[in-house]
Amino acid sequence: MVEYLDTSAGRKLAYHKTQGRGPGVVFLGGFMSDMSGTKAVFLEDWAKSQGRAFLRFDYSGHGESSGTFAEGCIGDWAEDALEALSKLTDGPQILVGSSMGGWIALLLARKVPKRVHGLVGVAAAPDFTEDSMWPGLTDAQRAEILEQGQISVPNGYDDTPYTLTRHLFEDGKMQLVLQTPLDLPFPVRLMQGTLDEAVAPSVPLRLIAHATCPDMRLTLVKDADHRFSTPACLEMITAAITELTD
Repeated sequence: MVEYLDTSAGRKLAYHKTQGRGPGVVFLGGFMSDMSGTKAVFLEDWAKSQGRAFLRFDYSGHGESSGTFAEGCIGDWAEDALEALSKLTDGPQILVGSSMGGWIALLLARKVPKRVHGLVGVAAAPDFTEDSMWPGLTDAQRAEILEQGQISVPNGYDDTPYTLTRHLFEDGKMQLVLQTPLDLPFPVRLMQGTLDEAVAPSVPLRLIAHATCPDMRLTLVKDADHRFSTPACLEMITAAITELTD
């Protein structure tokens, strides 16, 4: 059953919480995805089978939460995640960040490192608005964003187009994690498919080179795509969580 968290910013976040032992697992979804996705539901079922605490939720403007997607930005969604972590979980958690969720996880790690037991990045996409999305637009698209405030672009995963706003890009510049020191004082496991059309393998390599971390490892999976949701990929994620909890 869906429950709702009222945030200090006046947003209403939909979530599913599973009671269990710690360290719990918090799933952080991707850009314009929601908590009903394959990875989130699979990990919840796995956590229940293990008797482990688990939380999945929708950022504002996503899924069943309040707000509209076009009004949001990385900073808002990171605030949502911080409130969910602070108010719905106890003790250090294992953050599993998928795509944009990997960026959100790194922002949480920078803000409240003592609440992070470990981090699993699945096709993690830190700084993507600045480093890949904006450069990937045409000159005409960038001009339209600057002049009109937003554009719509095709979504490669379903029929709903992405709305990209000037606010999204301007806020993204203030949330960057790969341009200033990034201390991750806990184990980190990164997973990346070689056929990922959204996040290049150079991204996790850059993160490894940039961050200060006592135990950071990257697994490259041949022929896996950005969804990283095949049975074998899903088992890799749970194996990483298990390794971080042992």
